[in-house]
Amino acid sequence: MTLLPRGHLLVDRQIRDQFGQALLASDPDFPLSAAQVQPASLDLRLGPVAHRMRAGFLPGVVPLETRIERLSTGTVCLTGEGGVLERGLVYLVPLEEELALPAGIRARFNPRSSTGRCDLFTRILACGHPRFDETPEGYRGKLWMEVSPLSFPVRLKRGDRLGQLRLQQGQPALTAEELTEVYRQTPLCFDGDRPMGLEEVHIDEEGGLELGVGLSGRTPAGWRAASHTGVLEFSAEGRHPRGEFWEAVHAPEGRAILAPESFYIFASRERLRIPPHLAAEMLPVDIGIGELRNNYAGFFDNGFGWIEDEHGVSQNGGTPAVLEVRAHDVPFLVEDGQSFCRLRFFHTAERPQALYGHGRKGSSYQGQDLTLARTFRGD
Repeated sequence: MTLLPRGHLLVDRQIRDQFGQALLASDPDFPLSAAQVQPASLDLRLGPVAHRMRAGFLPGVVPLETRIERLSTGTVCLTGEGGVLERGLVYLVPLEEELALPAGIRARFNPRSSTGRCDLFTRILACGHPRFDETPEGYRGKLWMEVSPLSFPVRLKRGDRLGQLRLQQGQPALTAEELTEVYRQTPLCFDGDRPMGLEEVHIDEEGGLELGVGLSGRTPAGWRAASHTGVLEFSAEGRHPRGEFWEAVHAPEGRAILAPESFYIFASRERLRIPPHLAAEMLPVDIGIGELRNNYAGFFDNGFGWIEDEHGVSQNGGTPAVLEVRAHDVPFLVEDGQSFCRLRFFHTAERPQALYGHGRKGSSYQGQDLTLARTFRGD
C-alpha cells in the first residue's frame, strides 16, 4: 500500500524558514529563537502581563480587548521575577508570537508537556475566530493564551513556554487504513521490549490508536496533586521536592480509586514510539467509558520514543506516555490496562533535521516512565 497524504505538518527547517514571514514577534526586543523550534512544532512564549478575568469566553466578533475591558479584575506583571497566578482563577495573557499565515496554512495549538503535568489548564484564542486552539487558514493577527492553575498557585514569567504551535497544510491525519499499514511495517507499541502485534492493539475507525493505563508493576502506580501547597515555580527545573506537591498513589492488584476533582499523573501500559516521518496527538477516549477528563497536553513530535543506530534503525522499545487525569462527579475505579486515551497520527512534510530530544539543551521526556514535570525532583 502506498501512503497518499492529503496534507502534512511543517517540520523544523520549514518552521524556521517562516521566521519574519508567517511567524512574527510582537516585540522586536524579544525575537523568535531557534531554541523554540521542535521537530514539528514551535514553543510559544508568554507576554509581559496576565489579565485576571471573571470568566473565560469564546473568541468571536467582540474584540478581545473589549472582553478584557469588561471582564478583567486586575493584572499580574510577568516581567522580571514574574507574578503568581492563583489557583482556580482565569487569566488571559498575550503571547510574544503573532501570525501572518499564507493561504492554505492553518495553525493548531496544544499545551506543552510540563504545562499539563503541572495541572495548568491552557487554551489559545485567535482574534475573531470562534474556536479554541486553532486558527482559520491564512490567519493574520495576535494570539492570546487563557491560563487557569487548577491544582497549585504558580509563578510565571514573561517568556515562559506553556504552549506549542504546529502549522499544517490540508488534512494531515492518517486514516485507519494508513495507520494499520504503518503499524505492519513499524510497530508503534511495545510490551516492555516486545513489539505488540496488530492483533494486540486497537485502531478505531477514525485512525485513533488506543492506549491503556499502566498500574501494575509500578511503585508508586501514580501521583495525586496535594492540597494547599505553596507556590509552584514553573520555570525552575528541579526546584521543588515532589513530596511538597504530590502524594503517591498505589494500586494493589492493579486497581485504584480516583477521588472526584483530584488531579492524577499516570503512565501508559504500552511503550510508544513515533517514527521519524510522523507526529501524533493524544486525544480523549469515548466519554461513554467513564467520567474522566484526561490528556491536557498530548502532542508527540517526530521521534518520541525512537532511538536510532547509525543505520537509522530503531534500537529501543519505546517510551511510555504520561497521562494527566481528573475524575468527575463520583469516585471512579481504574484498572491496569483500561483504555485511557487514543493517539491520532499525522504526516509531516519530511523527516525533521532533529528528532525529539536530539541536541536539546536541558532535559526532555524521551526516557520517561512515570515522570513529573521538570520543576520537581525525586527527594
